[in-house]
Amino acid sequence: MQTSPILESALTCPHCLCVSDVTMPTDACVYFYECPSCQTLLSPKLGDCCVFCSYGSVKCPSMQEAGACCANLSLKPGLAINA
Repeated sequence: MQTSPILESALTCPHCLCVSDVTMPTDACVYFYECPSCQTLLSPKLGDCCVFCSYGSVKCPSMQEAGACCANLSLKPGLAINA
């Protein structure tokens, strides 16, 4: 039985340690996220597909469901989220 992915993730800024609760999209890969506290633009770490896989408390929905990077699936590329 397949379960639905968890869509809420707590993103932690590595610069100021601000934690932001963010709802992850299921139809796009989030490459950039602007920290609401220090305005640092976060991008994925080398080897990670998105900011949720690098800085989130939960991996992105595509990694949860398919174990595959969201960038390799047929999702909208290059989405950015500003807090």
